[in-house]
Amino acid sequence: MFGRFSYNDNVFYGEVSGNTVTSQEGAVVEYDLSELEVLPPSNPSKIVCVGLNYQDHAAELGLSVSDEPIIFIKPQSAVIGHHGKIIYPKLSERVDFEAELAIIIGKKCKNITYDRAYDVVAGFTCFNDVTARDLQQKDGQWTRAKSFDTFAPVGPFIVPVEDFNPEDASIVTRVNGIAMQDSNISKLVFDVPYLIEFISGIMTLEVGDVIATGTPPGVGELHPGDIVEVEIEGIGTLTNEVV
Repeated sequence: MFGRFSYNDNVFYGEVSGNTVTSQEGAVVEYDLSELEVLPPSNPSKIVCVGLNYQDHAAELGLSVSDEPIIFIKPQSAVIGHHGKIIYPKLSERVDFEAELAIIIGKKCKNITYDRAYDVVAGFTCFNDVTARDLQQKDGQWTRAKSFDTFAPVGPFIVPVEDFNPEDASIVTRVNGIAMQDSNISKLVFDVPYLIEFISGIMTLEVGDVIATGTPPGVGELHPGDIVEVEIEGIGTLTNEVV
């Protein structure tokens, strides 16, 4: 797996093996992970999110699954990385977590067919689609509720396509160590190739763009002081504190 790091204001990509990070840019340098700031694993121009992509999550919200993906976009300004702080906005009285598998785009692309989808994927990581639920319900559309600064935690690292099975992996959310969501990516309504074909048919995807594939049931509330973890089998754990 690989990630994006900062050391003495030098930003670089590095290969991660245990607690050792080997720079992939310029001279080969090895670092201990504890020496580095873990940055968001890509610098996306946009985060394309998929709503209601687990049948049981739609049922949980009293909604039906559409016959096509429901998509919305989070701004780049919402992105934070592993151990970044989620800021609870003053405008909201109900902020929720939503664990998701994220696809990281590795090639600029448009109109990608289902059978070629993995050709444009750099890899996979964890994502938390933080949502001001009260504002989502109030507005009827989702932009304000999903777009606050820090509402797109992503990371910690990217696992390449050849090292991860996006058709069978557990996905779990823990808040203060207590499991709140516990499901499997196999339960996605629209799978990874379908989403890439569908979204790239609408918009050009740039290198580093993120597709968040939807959340399973069990979404719940966050409060300042909470530690929220999104863990995906074969990828790792994305950890953030709410402040």
